[in-house]
Amino acid sequence: MDSPGRRTASRARSRSPRTALTLAASALTALVTVALAAPATATAHPAAARTAPPPSPTAPHTGLVIGARTPARTPGREHAARTFLAGRHAVSGPAWTHHPRLPGSRPTTAAPRAGQVTHNWWGVFPQPGTHDGIMATHTVDPSYTVTDADNVTYAPTTKAQNSCMEVVTAYTNTGNEIWAWDWCGTVGPAKTVPIDDAFLKNYTPGNGGAAAYSVQMVRDDNAANRWSAYLYNYRTAAWDLLFRQSGTDQSGLDHGWDMFEIYASVDPATGEGYYCTEAQRTSFDSSAVQLRRNGAWKPASPSDSPWTDTAPDPNAFLCPPLKFVQAGADDHWTVHQ
Repeated sequence: MDSPGRRTASRARSRSPRTALTLAASALTALVTVALAAPATATAHPAAARTAPPPSPTAPHTGLVIGARTPARTPGREHAARTFLAGRHAVSGPAWTHHPRLPGSRPTTAAPRAGQVTHNWWGVFPQPGTHDGIMATHTVDPSYTVTDADNVTYAPTTKAQNSCMEVVTAYTNTGNEIWAWDWCGTVGPAKTVPIDDAFLKNYTPGNGGAAAYSVQMVRDDNAANRWSAYLYNYRTAAWDLLFRQSGTDQSGLDHGWDMFEIYASVDPATGEGYYCTEAQRTSFDSSAVQLRRNGAWKPASPSDSPWTDTAPDPNAFLCPPLKFVQAGADDHWTVHQ
């Protein structure tokens, strides 16, 4: 006579395949139900920015950027431009490695480190003699709203070695814009483009991924050091001219850059930079960074475009949750929370 244990085993082995499948399905359903009912124990970070393939650097160069204008001298934009310039002038040495704090307009009793604006950056620095052109694809977030006049996010922002302009994604409390900053003339924003519906329609691919525009800067006259900056128009499949300038680069730096840059002060309510809350769901991404040399375009690489810091400290950016992702071999980076 079989023992109870053996009888149970015998019955289990004698079940039909259909019965076994039914029981397995019931168990799986119960497991899924429990999992869905259980409270979440972690919050997923926003997905990395998805961008369309980069445009060809040799696509036709025709037309002018739609919506580009010579900016009005509004108090808000002038304040942001002065902050930008003060930060660059505070930088010491060609390596541009220290992260200074700048005098601000806040009373000293406002918050810890009040009266100071932290200036910090991270990305890649294309080195002298490695290029006479640069291009990249930069994400934009029209929903990111800056509330405080002393806080500005310039990200991504890019400049070639000795180029006459820097093309900046500028988030200020007066609105979000693309700037062509003139480094060989007025030393300020020479052209601005609002990040509005028209910009998104013409200069981002609209493929359902992260909104991103492509920028290209090239030196087209060596003797005059004349540079041209273009944005890629996805509707016409051509590069549109944003700004052209010649002369002597007055940035005081002999390398280029493609980077995330903040000017931030502490929000007394959080003890962190204002942008740490306001840009909590914003991903700052620069991809397909390429350099032109001797007429040929190649991806930025460790040999010509080193990282500014291989292990940046998010606390030095007044935003402890910030993550710095080296998404490519020096030709793609992402900053997000």
